[in-house]
Amino acid sequence: MPTSSTITPNQSLQYHETLVSSAGTFEAGFFGFENSTRQYFGIWYKSILPRTIVWVANRNVPAQNSTAVLKLTHQGVIVILDGSGGRLWFSNSSKIAVKPVMQLLDSGNLVVKDGESSENFLWQSFDYPGDTFLPGMKLKSDFLKGPYKYLTSWRDYDDPSEDVFSYMIDTRGFPQQVTTNGTTILYSIGPWNGYIFSGVSWDRTHTFLSFSLEFTDEGVSYGYETLNISVLSITRLKLNPRGGTERFLWSNQRQSWDIVNSHPIDQCEYFGTCGVNSICNINKPPICECLQGFTPKFQAKWDSHDWSGGCVRRTKLSCDNGDWFKEYRGIKLPETSSSWFDRSLSLEECETLCFRNCSCTAYANSDIRDGGSGCLLWFRDIVDLRTHTDQGQEIHIRMPFSERGIFISNSILCPFARFGGNIIYVR
Repeated sequence: MPTSSTITPNQSLQYHETLVSSAGTFEAGFFGFENSTRQYFGIWYKSILPRTIVWVANRNVPAQNSTAVLKLTHQGVIVILDGSGGRLWFSNSSKIAVKPVMQLLDSGNLVVKDGESSENFLWQSFDYPGDTFLPGMKLKSDFLKGPYKYLTSWRDYDDPSEDVFSYMIDTRGFPQQVTTNGTTILYSIGPWNGYIFSGVSWDRTHTFLSFSLEFTDEGVSYGYETLNISVLSITRLKLNPRGGTERFLWSNQRQSWDIVNSHPIDQCEYFGTCGVNSICNINKPPICECLQGFTPKFQAKWDSHDWSGGCVRRTKLSCDNGDWFKEYRGIKLPETSSSWFDRSLSLEECETLCFRNCSCTAYANSDIRDGGSGCLLWFRDIVDLRTHTDQGQEIHIRMPFSERGIFISNSILCPFARFGGNIIYVR
């Protein structure tokens, strides 16, 4: 068939036939890997070599040779058939079209519409992410309907089948971005702070990308857009087969992909490197240190740089006016899967709430924009706290009376503790 961005139920795509988006940015068709007869239907950048795949339909069920064909049914369902007519893959759409059209958009989104001029998508590939996060895509969680929409890694660089690593928004407690190995968190770049996730460095990506997180009672949606599409339109985030993420930017001058950032960036970014109630600082050997008022649970192991046991309190909290809050600045907030939050409260109200609850061990603003707002509370152990790579934010951690640190000098009034929002002085 002639090159086009659309097909209808009267058309099909076979090996060596492709769809091309209207501006020629993306191309879709069957492809394979060297030394393999397996065939996949995918999407890639049309003018970039070597071919860079951004989405694969039948990633877990490849065709075994080049006789596969893609068709659009009269109900608006995309199907991939093998040479004998057996169905390998189909689009999961519950909506039935009257005049279905499949179209490849210049965003890299493959969509099914009811009528060529319609903007109402009955199905779209952006709702079924692979290993690549493109501008305009959304990672989603629907609290009512489910399921989560997240990235999953390829098994290998020449095998797109789903593997064990996932890149997702964890919505247990306050939303945070995590990469998991199966059900275990591998590393986290922290909770959302109003601009970005709290552990992200303000590198040059923020000069050309705008990040957003929509958070309602129904669900969470996270995505990004390019700020100047005429200059910097080709960028992508990839979850690689080792579980790392890489942000790529295409260089027209060098005709190659530049890696502008990657995660994990260092040992401190791996989840819980220092155990509970500790802080990780990659620039201060040894990198793990117990929080003030805490001591290693297993001192001998700690001294040998086995920090997995974490830290325990030297003195129990009294749960009355003897407790106070120590402020830590310039940090990535700890993990939030068991946190509580209220986005309407002030920091002072947040402190009061934490102070009144014996199980509350820390508090912070949930949003750092415009001077800070919202309340985020942690309970019991603090996990995955680290110094930030460039700026970070503040957290207030609960301490017992014995850790107040009273400074008395020549009868000068010295502030030494915060009690429920008040500064207490001694003479």
